[in-house]
Order: sequence, then C-alpha cells, then structure tokens
Amino acid sequence: MKRAFAEFIMDPIIKIARAAMQNDFEKLKKITKKINVTLDTAEWDLRDKHLNKCIMQKWIDAADSIMEMMVIHLPSPAAAQKYRYNYLYEGPKDDPAAIGIRDCDVDGPLMMYISKMIPTNDKGRFYAYGRVFSGKVSTGLKVNMLGPNYVPGKKADKYTGNIQRTVLMMGRKTEFVPDIPCGNIGALVGVDKYLSKTGTITTYAESHNIRVMKYSVSPVVRVAISAKNPSDLPKLVMGMKRLAQSDPLVLCINNEDTGENIIAGSGELHVEICINDLEEVYAGVPIIRNDPIVTYQETISAPSSMNAMSKSANKHNRVYMSAEPLDEQFCLDIESGAIGLKMEPKEFVKTLVSKYGFDKTDATRLWGFGPDGEGPNIIIDGTKGCQFMSEIKDSVVSGFQICTRSGVLCEETLRGARFDVRDTTLHADSIHRGAGQLIPASRRVCYATCLLSEPKLQEPIFLAEITCPGDVSGNVYSCLAQRRALIEEEVDVEGTPLTMIRAFLPVSESFGFTAYLRSNTAGQAFPNCTFHHWDLLPGDPLVEGNQVYDIVKAIRKRKGLKENVPELENYMDKL
Repeated sequence: MKRAFAEFIMDPIIKIARAAMQNDFEKLKKITKKINVTLDTAEWDLRDKHLNKCIMQKWIDAADSIMEMMVIHLPSPAAAQKYRYNYLYEGPKDDPAAIGIRDCDVDGPLMMYISKMIPTNDKGRFYAYGRVFSGKVSTGLKVNMLGPNYVPGKKADKYTGNIQRTVLMMGRKTEFVPDIPCGNIGALVGVDKYLSKTGTITTYAESHNIRVMKYSVSPVVRVAISAKNPSDLPKLVMGMKRLAQSDPLVLCINNEDTGENIIAGSGELHVEICINDLEEVYAGVPIIRNDPIVTYQETISAPSSMNAMSKSANKHNRVYMSAEPLDEQFCLDIESGAIGLKMEPKEFVKTLVSKYGFDKTDATRLWGFGPDGEGPNIIIDGTKGCQFMSEIKDSVVSGFQICTRSGVLCEETLRGARFDVRDTTLHADSIHRGAGQLIPASRRVCYATCLLSEPKLQEPIFLAEITCPGDVSGNVYSCLAQRRALIEEEVDVEGTPLTMIRAFLPVSESFGFTAYLRSNTAGQAFPNCTFHHWDLLPGDPLVEGNQVYDIVKAIRKRKGLKENVPELENYMDKL
C-alpha cells in the first residue's frame, strides 16, 4: 500500500516539481498527458513554482479532496452529538439543554456555541460565529448570552439581549437568513456587544455553559507597542480591544501602572501578524514596536522549610501557611480542563484521591485554583479546630489569587504550587477581621511561603519540527546546538528523500531562528514551532552570579520594580 502510494502519487509530485523548477517543458508535457491534466497557452507561459502550482491544482485540487474526505469520514451532527454531548455540555446530562444537544432537536431549547468573532465591513463590529447544537436561532429572538466565566446561579458574565440578524458565511460572502436550525454553522449580528471572544447562546433559563475550547498553545511571546504619534493612543487602545476579540489566541494587555501596551502571542510570527493587522485594520495608526519578550513562569521546587506567619495591619489576626510543589501531570490536567471545580463534588474528590494521591480530608477542603480560579495552583484549608474559617475563606483566597497572578520573584504568573493554611489566630469581632485586614495578610504570607520553598523560574519550550533533505541534516543539528535545543528524534518521511527532525527549542532562542536556519541550509529546511511545555531553568534566582538571577533582575527592571527580590522579612512577621 505504502509502495503504491509512493509510486503513483509521490513520484509524479517530485518529478513535476523538478521539471517545473527547471522549466523542462518536454518532460512536463509527457507527465501531464499521463495524469490527464490539460494546460492552456497562458498557463504554459508560467514559470518555476507558479507553473508547478498550476499543474498541482488541476491534478490534485485540495478543495475537492478535503470536501470528499469530510463527506466520507466525518459523522453528521445528529450522529456525532449522541456521543459527544457528555463532553460538550457542562451541566447535568438529563436537563432539557443536554437532551436537546444529544438529539440535535430543532424543537428543543436553543444551545449555540460562539467560537470566534469575525470582523465586519462596519468598522469595529463583529459577526459572532459558531455552531447551533440544539433548537433554532432566528432574527429578533431574545436570548441569554453566557460568557466563559459564567457560574450557574450567579449574574456575573451573563447577559440578555436580542439577535439582530442571523447570517450564513458563504466563503467571502454573507447571506442573511431568517433562522438557522441545529446542526448548522452560522453567525449572529449584535452579540459582539456582550461577548468578547467565545460564549454560549441559549433560551433555556437554567442552562450551563457549553464547554470552552482549550488551545494547545500559550501566549508566551510578548511585544510592547506604542503609537508613533502620542495623540493616536486612544485609537491604539480601541484597536487592541478589537484585535483581542477577533483572535482567540492573542492577549492584549494595557498596563496602567507602567503605561505599556503589550501584545502577547504564541510565537514570533503570530505576534508579527497581529501587529500588522492592528496597524493596518483595527487601529489604522503607525505603531512603534519593541523587541520581543519571553513570558516566564515562577514555581517552587521544594516544600517550605517552615510555616510562614503574617499579621494583619491591626495586629489582631495571624495566618500561618506552608507550601509545596505540585505534580507536573496534575498541573497539565488543570491547564487542559480535565480537572476543576466545575466537576461534580463527589467525582472531583474521588479523582483527587485515586488519581493524584491526595488525602481525602485535603481533597474535600480544597478552597480554589489560581490564578483566575482555574490555574495550576491550589489552596487547601489544612487547619484543625480553628474558628471563623468559612467567614475568612474569600479573603484568604483573594490573597492567594494575587500571589499566583504575580509571583514574588518578578511578578510573573505562578505555576505548580500548593498552599496549605496551617493555623489562624482571629479576632472574635468580625469588624476586626474583615477583607481589608486579611487580604493583605494572606498575600504576604503566600509570598513568604514561596521564598521558603526554593523559588525557581520556568521557561517556555517550543517543539520544533524541521523538514529537510537528508544531506543538510548536519547543518540543522549545528543550528539547533547553537540555540540550546534538545534533539528529540529524527525520522525519515516515507516515500520521499526528506527527513523530519524534532527538537525542543527554548522560546527565548527562537527569535530569528527560521531565517538563521534557512541561511545555513540554503533554504532547504522548513521549521514549524509549536508550544510544548514549561521547563525548569537551572540555578538559584536569589543568588547572584547565574543566568536565572540575571533574567529575574532584567524582568524586574523592565517592569519598573526594585532590582533585587524582596527579603523574607518583608513578608513574614516575627512571633
């Protein structure tokens, strides 16, 4: 089978490409006659890659191939939703919304997932593009719009409004239709006022969210930008908001403290495309861009050497806490959405105990994830016999969220830390143990436990897949070695003279890598970089004289912080 594929498909492809690049028309005419491809006079006037592209489009048209593959292999919505509804819907599997999704029922409650925003000709407005899983969405219909952070029973991130128009996207054109029944993909006008990127559209009052899509990439490359003309700053800020709506992977940050405007993307090329779109489409103003910056993450590498204690400002309350690192697989499962507080409580506790080895008492007293309630850090109530814990829970969790959002080393996001509240001494009067007293104390004690737990820095790593002819693989290895890359494997691409080299490349070494690689291989190597994992940087960030210390110092300087990491005494009080 493989030999037949190489004989009848790959061999002609290679022969056509070589003949076209050499402009060998006699050979091309023989090959095109055998594969039943006819070119007119104007097409024979093409040269090099344009001629090769023209022949390949007529012989193996990608559009027809993809369409045929979809028809043959992909199940219909009615068939697919029967086994996918369990994963798609976050609520009970027996409520009307879940049953409507399962049966792809046009008469059921409306359940539609908005996956992206597409810019319209009307500047600043977007089509909300998505798929209808249940019911029918129509023009003028009054619906509930649930953002990705909506929690059932609460009003936050929930909006009510009317659908102004329903639209079918027909290639580059749009067709207005009165309604779109379930099983179809369409777009809505008027929803972009309420939802920023993704969300759920429903008519069922007690509906839960359709599960939010998780991406295998992370915004690890940042570029600070500014308007060339200071008077264009408002246009730049508005343009960044529109860009953030249109691209689900980009992160736009307006730092009010330092005045920086930052675009964060999944790689150097992605950020470059985003800035060009911002300059030409969304903001329409000239932009000054700085050099790309890598996003690092902070972590801890050992259990804290002792319990840390911090007092509230009025000295009436004390919080004792310890920390320890989390298992990497547990962190990955949290980031992928495989585990979280949205699970059924019994199932959640059972999973923590059986799969990750948590103590059952700890699992039942887990207060939250951080940052933003879903990150790979946890806080657990490990106290015994302490009063008022339910009253101070929100305040302590808020301090924990601040710490995980901006760590102690250089205010980068914290990853892989477990905090345990060991003991508390609280004032009997609730006035003296309010949020204003306990949030700062909780934040300080979290920072102190991090400093006591051997803090480290993690850097993002790309998986670089490099396709090249076998005779230039030595040059590829040389380029990778100079960029601190770790070779994973080398495999031959069957039926071709090409080799696939996979390597782990630090993101900080990836800037300019594509151009450098091609210049050293005469343009014969083609890299494809995707985010793969976070890797621990060797060295102590608190001790001068190593690379990590210099990185932490540079980040603190860039963010306008004091150059040295604060001492432990700044956060931990004496008994």
